[in-house]
Amino acid sequence: MPEASLYDATHARWKRDPEAYWAEAARGIDWDRAPQRIFDASMGVYGRWFPDAALNTCHNAVDRHVAAGRGQQVAIIYDSPMTGQIQRITYAELQSRVAKLAGALAARGIGKGDRVVIYMPMVPEAAIAMLATARLGAVHSVVFGGFAAAELASRIADAKPKAIISASCGLEPGRVVKYKPLLDEAIALSPHKPSSVLILQRPQAPCELIAGRDEDLLAVEEATAPYPCVSVAATDPLYILYTSGTTGQPKGILRDNGGHAVALHHSMELVYGMKAGDVYWAASDVGWVVGHSYIVYAPLLAGCTTVLFEGKPVGTPDPGTFWRVCADHGVKLLFTAPTAIRAIKKEDPEGVFLKKYDLSKLEALYLAGERCDPDTITWSERLLQKPVVDHWWQTETGWTITGNFRGLGLFPTRAGSGGKPAPGYDVVVLDEAGQPVPRGQIGSLAVKLPLPPSALPTLYQADERFKEAYLSHFEGHYSTADAGMIDAEGYVSVMSRTDDIINVAGHRLSTGAMEEVLAAHPDIAECAVVGVRDTLKG
Repeated sequence: MPEASLYDATHARWKRDPEAYWAEAARGIDWDRAPQRIFDASMGVYGRWFPDAALNTCHNAVDRHVAAGRGQQVAIIYDSPMTGQIQRITYAELQSRVAKLAGALAARGIGKGDRVVIYMPMVPEAAIAMLATARLGAVHSVVFGGFAAAELASRIADAKPKAIISASCGLEPGRVVKYKPLLDEAIALSPHKPSSVLILQRPQAPCELIAGRDEDLLAVEEATAPYPCVSVAATDPLYILYTSGTTGQPKGILRDNGGHAVALHHSMELVYGMKAGDVYWAASDVGWVVGHSYIVYAPLLAGCTTVLFEGKPVGTPDPGTFWRVCADHGVKLLFTAPTAIRAIKKEDPEGVFLKKYDLSKLEALYLAGERCDPDTITWSERLLQKPVVDHWWQTETGWTITGNFRGLGLFPTRAGSGGKPAPGYDVVVLDEAGQPVPRGQIGSLAVKLPLPPSALPTLYQADERFKEAYLSHFEGHYSTADAGMIDAEGYVSVMSRTDDIINVAGHRLSTGAMEEVLAAHPDIAECAVVGVRDTLKG
């Protein structure tokens, strides 16, 4: 079957019977209690997936691979140009470390439903802390390492964690960022105080521990017996991820255990064409949604080897770093942000550094996090001679809304487009009155409810705020707050945030379209278009 036809047939099959589609995908997960009901529209704000099922996410990401005889396969490759260290952790080693840290947390009173804030740099212990929390049925909230004390304090106050796991410092090119003073200040600012603080002491900047509260993370982990996985309801929360840049009360995106495991496991083959044993690298940070979904959970749920990279696309030490990592570790698929590729392009426009490395195992480059300008895609395709795919999703969804699907065979890409909707998403373009707009015209991108598994069921302790922010604009739809269009062949183009549409003398102009023109100029690496009030034209 031709690739476009296979995509069309798969999307149509999902649309015909969504519950049958997701019931089939759910067979890729180990359940303690298998789902008898796939979706219950009467539960939650807009319905809940797998409402009668039970599982443990950590078991699915770690233990089941060891039980299947793949304990000696590498689970995590930690590659740190910042320290010059490369460490390989097998699934068996990961299981041992995660189980011990889970035991240490349990001994400190952490159990099902309790929150744990994780404030860490890009080190293996960040992923281990996430998995250990999930092992207990507790709920982690990862805060980007180095975030200011006030930002961290607001998240501590909202999540009310029993424990915080952090490190003495993070590393940036040319400087050490001391985390402990930021953490101490944040705890002082927060009305809620954690009972336990576990600190990874890094040799670049060890810190003093506060007696009676702080403990050495590695010492605690090593001294504790392993703890088994705790079964939780599929609808129980796995994590809270606070959206960055919010003012006032932080907005906690909630992720459940069951739908998250099913959709992320499914996405690894559907979207990225990955199978167990393949090496996958999402060049992001665990503090962001890409790090949650595609550094930690999805690759491990699928039994892949994931790369955890502590460095930058340029300057650690040069613009060849990404290609060196791909070559050294046999990376099959690289996923990063367009900004990273633009930075490399600016420093190495002719690909001199790229050509030093054997990239024969790299099969595709996927981009997300912001709209990618066509020039960056064209440059990447020319130098890599491999498919370059821009795909669109959000912190709220946790995985692809639109893209191109290696598991179905790639259909032709269109520069400037984020591809076509993934099975699970019925994407529409609406005008301000909530009416569909003609193909090729810009409007508000929305998704017909229900959202698929893994997408947020609500905001943490804020159902009404969730409804107001996402469901109140267009009845029966989730508002993405992105503006864009769908062309005659179903390709979706995300042009800008809804409030980034500029109205000039009654004409709706897209900042994304203007940025595309500017970015095509060879002397421009980054650009942004902003609206300025005009007394005549608005």
